[in-house]
Amino acid sequence: MYQPEVFAFPEDGDRIPALPFPPGAPSLWLVDAVRHGGRAQRLAPGVLDAGELDRAARLALAADRSCYVAAHVALRLLLGARLGVAPDAVPLTREPCPSCGGPHGRPATGGGVHFSLSHTRGVALLAFADAPVGVDVEVVPTPEVVSEIAGQLHPAESRELAELPAEQRPAAFGRVWTRKEAHLKGEGTGLAGGLAAEYMGTGLLPRPGPAGWTVTDVEVPAGYAAAVAVRAAGRPPARDGDRRK
Repeated sequence: MYQPEVFAFPEDGDRIPALPFPPGAPSLWLVDAVRHGGRAQRLAPGVLDAGELDRAARLALAADRSCYVAAHVALRLLLGARLGVAPDAVPLTREPCPSCGGPHGRPATGGGVHFSLSHTRGVALLAFADAPVGVDVEVVPTPEVVSEIAGQLHPAESRELAELPAEQRPAAFGRVWTRKEAHLKGEGTGLAGGLAAEYMGTGLLPRPGPAGWTVTDVEVPAGYAAAVAVRAAGRPPARDGDRRK
C-alpha cells in the first residue's frame, strides 16, 4: 500500500519542489480541501485558467467547488514545478480516447509527465509517474449503494461481496471500485471501459493484473478508499479486444 505525501499549499514566495519519482513508481499527493480550501481559493485566480474557474463556479455545492479548486490548484502547482514553468502556463490537454478516438482520453501536458487526479467530498488524490497512471479516491459507500452496483462487477467479485458479512461489504466494495476506476482512468477509458472486464478482487490486497499494469491500494483517511494503477514502461495501451474477460 502506498502512503501519499500530504500537500501543503505554498505561502507567498514559497516554491513547490520538483517531483522526484523512481522509474515505474508513482508520486502521490493527498489534498485536504476542507482544511486548506481557503488558501487554494486565494491562489486560484492566478493559477487556474478560465475554463477551470468556470467549471468550478458551475458546481452547485460550495464543498464541491472548494474541493475542485483545491485539487486543480495543487495539480497545476505540482506540474509546474516538475515542468519548470509557471502553474498557469502548464499546457493541459486530453489524449485521444483509446475506445473511440474522441478528445476525452487521459489528461496530458505534452511534457513527458503522466498524471491523474481524483477528488471526492473534501479529499483529492493526485498521482504523477513516468508512465501512464490512474488514481481514484472515493467515500466508502453505503450498504444500499453496494447492493445496487455489486452485480455490475466481475462475477467473482460479486460472489466475494455476497459471501462477506454485511458490515464488511462497503469497505470491500470501496477497495475493488477504486482499483477498477484507477486502472480504467490510466487506460483513458474511464467507466466506459466497464466494471466486469477485469478481476481485481475485493480482498485486502489487489489481485495480480491487469496485464501490463500494477494496481496498488493507497492509504487515505478513514471513511475513504483509494488506489493507483501504473502501466509498465514500454507497454502499449490495451485495445478493447485485448481486455481479459
